[in-house]
Amino acid sequence: MSTQQLQALNNTDAPRSTEELEAVLSIPTDEVIEMFGRLSGHLVMLGVGGKMGPTMVRMAHRAIEQSGSSMQLTAVSRFSNPAIRSRIESWGVSTKYGDLLSPSSVQELPEASHVLNLSGFKFGASDNLALTWASNCEIPMAVCKKYANSQIAAFSTGNVYGMVSVSSGGCLEEAELNPDGEYAMAALGRERMYEYYSHLLNLPIALLRLNYATELRYGVLIDIAAKVLAGEPVPLEMGYLNAVWLGDANAMSLRCLELAESPARAINMTGPDLISVRETAEQVGALVGKDAVFTGDELETALLSQAAHNFPLIGSPNISLETMLRWSVQWLLSDGESLGKPTKFQVTDGKF
Repeated sequence: MSTQQLQALNNTDAPRSTEELEAVLSIPTDEVIEMFGRLSGHLVMLGVGGKMGPTMVRMAHRAIEQSGSSMQLTAVSRFSNPAIRSRIESWGVSTKYGDLLSPSSVQELPEASHVLNLSGFKFGASDNLALTWASNCEIPMAVCKKYANSQIAAFSTGNVYGMVSVSSGGCLEEAELNPDGEYAMAALGRERMYEYYSHLLNLPIALLRLNYATELRYGVLIDIAAKVLAGEPVPLEMGYLNAVWLGDANAMSLRCLELAESPARAINMTGPDLISVRETAEQVGALVGKDAVFTGDELETALLSQAAHNFPLIGSPNISLETMLRWSVQWLLSDGESLGKPTKFQVTDGKF
């Protein structure tokens, strides 16, 4: 399927099953396929057992095959859910157990020319602060030492910016960082560790500041739509947000493999829209003939970033906001699978 065909999905109904959804989320764009055609060596993807990992791994695998690249691919995780490992292997991808907080386990990982690290710890962070800091700060040190001769793309988060004026439109990479809460502070610590080792080892690193990837089993749009459909009040304090379709975020992330630099560079990744929570809820209500109910009022600040200036490098989203919202409603009405992981988009104090 080409990028043009991927964009044509905007005129279709939502995927009808988890299998169809994962197939859509893992379609590589033309640019991702072309990139892998230029690459060789061994791509090791770390921490792939979470929400983004499986479909991003599958997209990389499909792009490698379609490009004719000689690149090897290994997916690494603790695989606390064995079903995820089985699913990844069923797609033809090699997997390996790896506990990134265990020095001996890290040393047993395969060598790599390119590394994409998805590991991190956010939800539940307030209940386990020590693990939050260890996961977000110790793992970068271990990864950089293990892969001192590789190119690394590593996930960060837009939370490092903190709340900014809605009228600003969101933060650019050069904005002052004012993390709210220990998760965001630990995420900034994660970036600083990568920056230190990038400088020390002359190690090319790209830091991916992602704001809200969303699909149909979880995400900010699903959270909002589910409340409207259930007749529950939608909180408005965090009145505006960013979101990007997970399949688009997967493609953007993979393209960052070519963008790693030393000193480490930060790259914002999100959709082009400043999304109003109130308007989104009202649009859901219009789709199902139901009035949205609200609680609270919009603050003048929100967690926002801008990424359109990066689209020439990482690609523009192919799936529109309108499509994401329509698909979310269709998925919920058909009782589609849920991962049971609310985004807590309404949090304004950084306590996740």
